[in-house]
Amino acid sequence: MRAFIEKVVIDAGVGRLGQQPNFEEKILPQVMRDIAAVTGQQPQLRKAKESIAGFKVREGAIVGLRVTLRREKAVDFFERLITIVLPRVRDFGGLEHSAIDQGGTLNVGVRDHLVFPEISPEKSPVSFSIGVSIVPKVRNRVKSVEKFAEFGVPMKKDAPVAKKKRK
Repeated sequence: MRAFIEKVVIDAGVGRLGQQPNFEEKILPQVMRDIAAVTGQQPQLRKAKESIAGFKVREGAIVGLRVTLRREKAVDFFERLITIVLPRVRDFGGLEHSAIDQGGTLNVGVRDHLVFPEISPEKSPVSFSIGVSIVPKVRNRVKSVEKFAEFGVPMKKDAPVAKKKRK
């Protein structure tokens, strides 16, 4: 499996949380602790590159966190995601085949980070979503679908494997 996975990227957006009072003193450290507990390493702060008035975002404001896992940490996280986390997601019936893009990357969104067993709901007053991208070394969608199925990624049965080209 290690020869197949290049990296795993975990993203968490804190856009709406950033508008709450005492965000940087109370909420941000808790979100960082939760991400570090899930991934095993400290997240990077991602700041807004420009101001967007419609979203009430200022340039330089913290809008997200990101962690990139490689080698053994990436494989360990991938195995925990497939065997422990996804079965804990409520009403989970498998991933759509559209979750794998043309480059072979598997993109999974988890609406509530509390499905990770490392997080205690009593100790984490903040709830946020996490996006996970599993980037394979093979940049081919069909081969990636086959490999992910081989590794036990739960996919829905009725969706086609190959994606049709748009006109």
